[in-house]
Amino acid sequence: MKLTLRRVQAADAAAIAEQFADPEVYGGTLQLPFASEEIWAQRIAGMNPPAAGSNELVLAAVLSDELVGLAGLHAVGPSVRRRHAMSLGITVARASQGQGVGHALLTALLDYADHWAQVLRVELTVFHDNARAIRLYERHGFQHEGRYKAYALRNGRYEDALAMARLHPRPPAIGA
Repeated sequence: MKLTLRRVQAADAAAIAEQFADPEVYGGTLQLPFASEEIWAQRIAGMNPPAAGSNELVLAAVLSDELVGLAGLHAVGPSVRRRHAMSLGITVARASQGQGVGHALLTALLDYADHWAQVLRVELTVFHDNARAIRLYERHGFQHEGRYKAYALRNGRYEDALAMARLHPRPPAIGA
């Protein structure tokens, strides 16, 4: 079976809502339970087409016509002085975890960031106990930058998160 990566589409809203209905998926993110197809449709509509001048990108991973992952690069805020940085978010359906979906999504987004989007810094937060995701990020060059104590409420408990970031390994230079 071939994994396909493409920009997220309005027709993906139902599959994304279904993926995020799994506590094992939304529990690793800052999303809330019970996000509906309509909520996801509104979010996707806000991303497509991207705003003029935006370098944000959200990719869907599709395996045998089934959406199995979602990952995006998002602006960290409106400050001109932070335009070189983007925030990474990624999820993979429980049944597809550990099968290379996250690796494929992350590889594609980092290629986009490094070669097309003028991104020097990609940053993320990850729950301290998400060992699989932490290993994935480390394999892609992300470094630990700190720990946020009681960062977010998850399943009735305040949990710590790690701050990680990756700087462009070969920042662009002026051609010869």
